[in-house]
Amino acid sequence: MRLSRAVLTAAIVSLTAAGLPASAAASPAAPERSVTDVVPAPVSAKADPRGDFKLTPFTVIAADHGAGQVADYLRGLLRPATGYPLPVVPRAWGVPAISLKLGRDARIGTEGYELKVARDGVTLKANTADGLFEGVQSLRQLLPSAIDAKRVQHRTWTVAGGTILDYPRFAERGAMLDVARHFFKPDQVKRYIDQIAQYKVNTLHLHLADDQGWRIEIKSWPKLATVGGLTAVDNDPGGYYTQAQYRDIVAYAASRHITVIPEIDMPGHTNAAQSTYAELNCDGKAVPVRTDTEVGYSSLCISSPITYKFVEDVVRELAALTPGPYLHIGGDEAHSTPPADYLAFEKKVQPIVAKYGKKVTGWHEIAKSDPPASAVPQYWDFGGDNPSVAAAAARGSKILMSPANYAYLDMKYDASTPLGQDWAALIEVRDGYDWDPASLVTGVGEHQIAGVEAPLWTETLRTSADIEYMAFPRLPGIAEIGWSPKSTHNWDAYRARLAKQSPRWAAQGINFYRSPQVDWQ
Repeated sequence: MRLSRAVLTAAIVSLTAAGLPASAAASPAAPERSVTDVVPAPVSAKADPRGDFKLTPFTVIAADHGAGQVADYLRGLLRPATGYPLPVVPRAWGVPAISLKLGRDARIGTEGYELKVARDGVTLKANTADGLFEGVQSLRQLLPSAIDAKRVQHRTWTVAGGTILDYPRFAERGAMLDVARHFFKPDQVKRYIDQIAQYKVNTLHLHLADDQGWRIEIKSWPKLATVGGLTAVDNDPGGYYTQAQYRDIVAYAASRHITVIPEIDMPGHTNAAQSTYAELNCDGKAVPVRTDTEVGYSSLCISSPITYKFVEDVVRELAALTPGPYLHIGGDEAHSTPPADYLAFEKKVQPIVAKYGKKVTGWHEIAKSDPPASAVPQYWDFGGDNPSVAAAAARGSKILMSPANYAYLDMKYDASTPLGQDWAALIEVRDGYDWDPASLVTGVGEHQIAGVEAPLWTETLRTSADIEYMAFPRLPGIAEIGWSPKSTHNWDAYRARLAKQSPRWAAQGINFYRSPQVDWQ
C-alpha cells in the first residue's frame, strides 16, 4: 500500500487528538534489554547505546516486494500497545522507518538475517521471508516488554541500538504437542504456535492419534474422529479437528513460518482406532476403550490386508491436508508387535508415505527397518550407543534429537512439581539446557543431525496454562540449543538472558515456572 505524507500526517493528527503522544519523550528511557540479551543467542551481536531508535507515530514499516507478509505481522505485533498507525509502505520517504529488505547474503542462508538498529532507523536484511521473520523475533525482544500488552500504553518506545548477524546451527528447531492424550482446541494450538515462534522454532509436530483418542477427521473412516475422538486420559472430554480446522491450524502455523508435521502413531499406540473399527483387529472384534496411560499393549494386525487399506487411506487424506514435506508414522513402543512383524509393517508403510509425495519421519525405532536416506528418525532415548540410529545416520539419514531426559517438556522440574511425569528424569531449567546434540548418540555427529525437538506429552495436562507451565522456561533453552552456535553455549550467560524474558511472558499472560535457578526480573 502506498501512502502519501498527507495521509500519514492525518493519521498522526488523529492520534494526537485521541490523547496519544505525537513524538517520544525528550529523554528516552534506557532499553530493558540489549542486542546481547537476545534468546536464542545470535551468532554475533554488538550493542550501540548511542544507536537507540525511538518508535513514534511517524514511524513506518518499509517493506521490499516479498516482505509484505512479515511486515504485516510486525505491524500487528506493534500496534496494540503503541496505538501508532505504522503503515506498511514500499519505501520510507525520509520518515523514521523499520525497513525490511530482501537480498543475497551468502553468510546467512535461508533463515539468517542481519539487524541494524540506529538512531535514524532500523534495517532488517535477509535472503528470504523466513529470515526476515526470524529477525523480527529478535527485534521485538529489543523493545520494552510492554510492547506485548493488548491495550495502548502511554510511554516511550525505545529499541536497543546495535547490530546482530545471525543464522541457525540446525535446520529444524521443533516443538511437539500431544493432542491425543488430552485434546486442545484450535485456538489453544494457535496460542502455542505464537509462543514457540518467538524463539525461532520452525516446526510443530502434532501427535494426532494414540490409544486414548483419535483427533483428525478421516473422511474414508469417519468414526475414527466421531467415535474414536470422544475419549481422553482419565475419561476427560475428547474432541477432534475437522479437516477444515486442521487446514486452518496449518495455515496459521505457516503465517508464523512454522511447518506442521502430523503424526499418526503405528503399529502400536492404536487402541482408539482398534476400539472404533473391529476389522483392524486380527480376530475382528473391537477392543475395549482405554483411557489409562499404559503403553505398549496395542498393535494393528500386521498380516491383514485391511490394515494397509486403513493406513493408505489415512496417509492419503493427511498428505492432501499437509503442505509440509513430512508425515510422522510413529513406530515407538510397539511392544505387542513381534520384531519380524514390525519390520514387515514398516517395509509396507514407508512406501505408502512416499506414494503420496511425503517423506517419512518417525520415532527412532524406525531406524531398525533400514529406511531410505530421506527418512528422519527422531531419537527419544537417553543417549549413548544406538547402533540402528548410528547406521541410519551413516546411510545418510539426518537424526532429530529429542532425548527424553533433557528435552521432554512433560517431565517434572523437581519432585514437588504438580504436573508432569518423572519416568525419564527430573528436568530443571539447567538440565534442559546443558546438553549437546552432537555428542548425545555414539556415531551421530554435527552434520548428521536434522535438529532438535521439544516434545510435550499431555497425560497430566488439560489447559493452556498447564502447557505454558511445563514449556516455559525450558522451551527457549531447547530452541537455543537448536539455533545458536555451540560456542555461545554457557549456562551462566544464558540464565542471565533468560531472566530478562520474564517481563515479556508476564505481559503476554504466559503461566511460566519461576525456577529457583534463575534470578527472574
